[in-house]
Amino acid sequence: MLIHGKAHKYGDHIDTDVIIPARYLNMTDPDELAGHCMEDIDSDFLSKVERGDVMVAGKNFGCGSSREHAPIAIKAAGIAGVIAESFARIFYRNSFNIGLPLIESAEAAAGISDGDEAEVSLEAGVVRNITTGEEYRFAPITGIAAELLEVGGLRERVRQQLAGE
Repeated sequence: MLIHGKAHKYGDHIDTDVIIPARYLNMTDPDELAGHCMEDIDSDFLSKVERGDVMVAGKNFGCGSSREHAPIAIKAAGIAGVIAESFARIFYRNSFNIGLPLIESAEAAAGISDGDEAEVSLEAGVVRNITTGEEYRFAPITGIAAELLEVGGLRERVRQQLAGE
């Protein structure tokens, strides 16, 4: 899987309440959630994002509550993957369960600036900053995590298994 898009950069400890404010947790439609993604920290987020872009952040991205709403909102907003120095563990699991790839790389998170063009090969474990020409390595995504991303998440994988596909 190859991701290619513009980077939208944020800092450390971006919690799930920043990603999707609690006042919208009564929503379940991904498109409605996307409409409020990052609005309290970046009111222009949705107008800047194009389908296929990436988010870049520092330490502990997705900390806070364990709600699935946060990765769903990010993915539905058009973000194809998130690169960060580190992720909250529950957010990490929820993201793969809904088919949102996460790339853990301190070097890439530090070396990519807001607006840079980035390319990520999940299989090769390489992030390229197209803007600067720099390249960063990370552990390739393999096994069940790769399978979940390939089919679009855990729900789709289970559906396929039950259907005998």
